[in-house]
Amino acid sequence: MGRTPLLSEAEVGSALAALPGWTRKDAEIEKTFECASFADAIAFVVRIGFLAETADHHPDLDVRWRKLRVALTTHDSGGLTADDVGLAQQIEAVA
Repeated sequence: MGRTPLLSEAEVGSALAALPGWTRKDAEIEKTFECASFADAIAFVVRIGFLAETADHHPDLDVRWRKLRVALTTHDSGGLTADDVGLAQQIEAVA
C-alpha cells in the first residue's frame, strides 16, 4: 500500500468545518462522543470497528464509561490525509 498524500492546512480546516465537534490536535483529528450507557459506547466501538476494517484504516479508540474518544491520523503518511476525513465522515454517519 502506498502512502496517501497529506492534506494541506486549508484542506484540514475545510474538512473540520464540515465535521461538527471534531478538532485537530497535532497530527490527529479527534472527537469525544458521549453515549447513553457503557453498553452503547461499546456498541459504537463495534460499529466503528467494522467501518475501520472495511476502510483498512484504524482509529485510536479510548472508552471511558459512556465516553468514547476517537482519534484519526495516517501513520504511514505522517499526518492527516483524506483517509482520516473519510473515516470521520463515516463515523459521524453511524453515530
